[in-house]
Amino acid sequence: MGSGAGNAGNERVVWVTGAGQIRYCSRCGKPEGECRCREERRMGNATAAPRDGFVRLSLDRKQRRGKAVTIVAGLPGDLAQLTALAQQLRKLCGAGGSLKDGAIELQGDHRDKVEARLVALGYKIKRVGG
Repeated sequence: MGSGAGNAGNERVVWVTGAGQIRYCSRCGKPEGECRCREERRMGNATAAPRDGFVRLSLDRKQRRGKAVTIVAGLPGDLAQLTALAQQLRKLCGAGGSLKDGAIELQGDHRDKVEARLVALGYKIKRVGG
C-alpha cells in the first residue's frame, strides 16, 4: 500500500488486537485515557460555550414543559464572581434562577434586559438561537 508517508499527520489508532476499539472524546478528540474534559466538567471549569471572549445569550424551552429560560453562558470568572453576577441579574429581572455548569439560568424571557446590563458591564454579547 505504499510507504505510509502520506499518513504522517493521521496517527489515530482505531483498533488494537486484544484491546478492542479505542474510544475517543467527542469534545477534544483525544483517547479517553488522555482526555481531561470530564474532569474539567466535574471541577466546574468547562461550560457549554467556548471561551472566545463572547458571552452567549439564549432562550431555552427544551425539557422544561414549555417554560422559557434565559441562559447566559461563556462568562469569564470563578464561581464566586459568577454567583454574584447571577444574583445581580436575578434582581434586575425580578425572577428566579440558578448557576448550572458555569452558565446562569434565569426563569423567563429576559434576554433584552440581560443583554443591556451585560453590555453596560463591558461584555461582548452574541445571541444564540431564536
